[in-house]
Order: sequence, then C-alpha cells, then structure tokens
Amino acid sequence: MRYLLILLLLLTGCATPKPAPDAFADAERAIEAAVRAGAEEHSPVELRFAREKLAEAQKGMEYRQYDKSIYLIEQSEINSELAVEKCKTAVTRARVAELSRENEVLREDFRATFGEDFE
Repeated sequence: MRYLLILLLLLTGCATPKPAPDAFADAERAIEAAVRAGAEEHSPVELRFAREKLAEAQKGMEYRQYDKSIYLIEQSEINSELAVEKCKTAVTRARVAELSRENEVLREDFRATFGEDFE
C-alpha cells in the first residue's frame, strides 16, 4: 500500500499543469493589440502566426496536451508583440521618410532664395 501511495504521489508530481485560466484571454488581447497597432497592414505574417498558434493551443487543450498548449500560447503572445513592434517601426520609418521629403523641399526653397552658397 505504501508503494502505491508513493507511486501515486510521484505521478501526481509529474502531471502537466493546465494553462492559467486567463492565458487564452491574454493571448487574445495581445492579438487584438496587434490588430489595433496595424498588424494586418504592417506585419501580417506575425499576426497570422499568432492566430495559428493560439488555434493550435486550443486544439492541444482538447487532447490534454497542456505543455504544448502553454508553449503555443506563449508563442502566440510573442508573435503578437513582435507584430506590434514591427508596426511601430513601420510607422516611424514612414514618418522619417515624410520628414526627409519635407527637409528636401525646404533645402530647395532655401537654395532658390539664397543661391547655391546656402549649405
């Protein structure tokens, strides 16, 4: 009887924990944040990966593959965060390009006004 109890305790200790109750909701919120940041336009691949991994995690829950689900939820959140950062980068690059064009127009105006000796 004692060996059975020890075996039961060992097996219970090795059991894979389920994902946190709000893990799926957190991953969904991360995907929504990416969409709001413009991921559909600026980083569609990362957004697709985030959605696919979350869907795979949900399937893993059906088959009680909790380790796999936890891993995929984390990967989904990482892909969502990457999508947000890529969006920020794209917006910043667009703003830099716009400001560069504006600077060039100003340079041309100064050259027209003050001649080639402007710079």
